[in-house]
Amino acid sequence: MEFWTFFFLILTFGIYMTIAWRSRVKETKEFYVASQGVPTIANGAAVAADWMSAASFIGMAGMIAFLGSDGSVYLMGWTGGYVLLALLLAPYLRKWGKFTVPEFVGDRYSDTVRVVAAVCAIVISFTYVVGQMTGGGVVFARFLGLEAHWAVIVAAVVIFFYAVLGGMKGITYTQVAQYSVLIVAYLIPAVAVSQQVGGFPVPQVTYGTILAELDGLREDFGLDRFTEAFSGRDGGQLDVFLVTLSLMLGTAGLPHVIIRFYTTKTVRGARFSAFWALFFISLLYLTAPAVGAFTNLNLLQGAQGATADDLPAWIQPWTDAGYVTLNADDGAIDSVSNVAASGADLIVSNDILVLASPEISGLPAPIIGLMAAGGMAAALSTAAGLLLVISSAASHDIYYRMISREAASEKTQMLVGRLAMTAAVIIAIFAGLNPPAFVAQVVAFAFGLAASTFFPILILGIFWKKANAKGAASGMLTGLIFSSGYMIYTLELFGTQANDHLFNVSPEGIGAIGAVLNFAVTITVSNLTRPPSEEVQEMVESIRYPAQQQLKAAGKL
Repeated sequence: MEFWTFFFLILTFGIYMTIAWRSRVKETKEFYVASQGVPTIANGAAVAADWMSAASFIGMAGMIAFLGSDGSVYLMGWTGGYVLLALLLAPYLRKWGKFTVPEFVGDRYSDTVRVVAAVCAIVISFTYVVGQMTGGGVVFARFLGLEAHWAVIVAAVVIFFYAVLGGMKGITYTQVAQYSVLIVAYLIPAVAVSQQVGGFPVPQVTYGTILAELDGLREDFGLDRFTEAFSGRDGGQLDVFLVTLSLMLGTAGLPHVIIRFYTTKTVRGARFSAFWALFFISLLYLTAPAVGAFTNLNLLQGAQGATADDLPAWIQPWTDAGYVTLNADDGAIDSVSNVAASGADLIVSNDILVLASPEISGLPAPIIGLMAAGGMAAALSTAAGLLLVISSAASHDIYYRMISREAASEKTQMLVGRLAMTAAVIIAIFAGLNPPAFVAQVVAFAFGLAASTFFPILILGIFWKKANAKGAASGMLTGLIFSSGYMIYTLELFGTQANDHLFNVSPEGIGAIGAVLNFAVTITVSNLTRPPSEEVQEMVESIRYPAQQQLKAAGKL
């Protein structure tokens, strides 16, 4: 297994670094938007790879395995948000023709709001990067036998190399390769396990036939039934709704995904990129529930009637890596959980179930090695895009626009951007060594921050002419402070437990409430203060109704 893991990792890393080297850039337009020359299908694949982070590849099916049907919040939230992005934001932002979300915000509102948006982009992207570092650490710790701190550091070095060297152009074509790796690595084990468990090689069809057996097994081990609605989350139906909404709004406001729609040649290309990306994403997202159900079934079947001495062989390596805890000593395994504080006989981290699924099912070593390469591809592809957002926010939106506009050459801007990437990677390594939650949960925090900061001001900036700078700045700061404050309050390091959540709202769902507060504050302050200039209001009109503005300019309207 170690041979095949090394083989696939070295092969894929070699491909990524070769692409990054051949795509290295010297100009800011190439570095940030690939000179707006990326073909539509390639951009769709890159968007999909950017989207399907370690949370989608590693974490989502693991969460579904233990949450059951309530794990669908990730499927509904992330895909539903993509529809919002494709219909309500991407085409209009592409028409505006700016590199980054803070740049749109700066032109639409003011330079002060641009700085607030740049700070929000850095906070969101950094939170998201921590999840990718954690995912990369899981892969290297188990499959290469590295200690946790070295695993995270190695992942960070690889990410840093090709993100800094190639910029958006290198990242785009690297992500096309990474999408190919991750989707093949995800689908092959899923199809093999589907054939093994249900006798039919289509996971989306087969997993429905094993749900009754899975429900019975889960009840035997003290877990809620897989098919029971609103039982997997402590907040019940309300929290399921809020998490789904938070992920949807956050998806539509994610800066590292929005910037992708600036890299196409035309606005039409941006729209078709959205279609292709949704197709590529659906290949994994429609498979994830089956992977979660199959893995959970195989895990519980392996533990049923077993003692600590005769558990399946795959348990021990993950125990050594620190992701499985055995509390039964030499007694029978009567309870299984994913919560460290549960005291269950067998505690299994969500973050390992997808990566361990080939081992759990007894698949050959080459498939296990391919799965490891896929997990790293997912973590690396998203992390690179996030680091680019941090770079552009620091160099273009803060340094160039606010500090040294006249003296900042392109060379200096790129140096500042790369230094910002370096700082982000170093800090993220420390956070990745002590993650605040599971991979999917950490990523959900980032989506909640995006929902409570960017989504409201982007929507109002496009569809409401009277939204002004004071309102936007007040709304973003309100959303950021409220949501991040609640997330920090709920961290276990402060002794907070799930039953301490206010009104049973989880930190993954607080972004939806933060977005409502942002909308309310922005609208209220904008109505109480001076409206934007006529020039800005006409510019907003021209983005939504270009033909009408052309007729008006010609005196025909």
